Amino acid sequence: MDNVVPRRLFLTKGKGQHKEKLASLEQALREAGIAPFNLVKISSIFPPGCQLISKQEGIKHLHPGQIVFLVMSENSTDEFQRLISASVGMAVPNDPKHYGYLSEHHSFGQDEKEAGQYAEDLAADMLATTLGKNFDLSQIWNEEKSLYEIGDGIEVRTQHITQIARGKKGFWTTAIAAAVVVS
Repeated sequence: MDNVVPRRLFLTKGKGQHKEKLASLEQALREAGIAPFNLVKISSIFPPGCQLISKQEGIKHLHPGQIVFLVMSENSTDEFQRLISASVGMAVPNDPKHYGYLSEHHSFGQDEKEAGQYAEDLAADMLATTLGKNFDLSQIWNEEKSLYEIGDGIEVRTQHITQIARGKKGFWTTAIAAAVVVS
């Protein structure tokens, strides 16, 4: 296989409930639009020059049965009313020649905002440390620009996709969030 460097990526999420855990995952994958593919989890690098596209555009480039690479966060519960979340955070530097980071975070009891912010912060921290920077993220956040200023002219934009769900009595509940790469 040749060196495969994805040129495009899209974000998606879904949740599902079923009496069987595996079937609840299938429902979540269906809601996210990625059930008809053979999914292969990959690590957390956002390729240099990669373009973020819409889910609708990304799905157009995929075919049922295709092997599809993705970074995916997944969480499940069979506990009544238990709040679960699955989140993928993204940190992309302003230099398109440098790679960014994707992070997976899943939790219990965090709402969408909390889980999403945690995933963004985690991705930004992983990116900063690869650039030789190690500091408190709250000290480099520029509220006015809505980005992290790491220094040496490096600015990092972050975002996330997060799915929350609440457990239902007698059912498994699954939440997923994913960054799907498209060649």
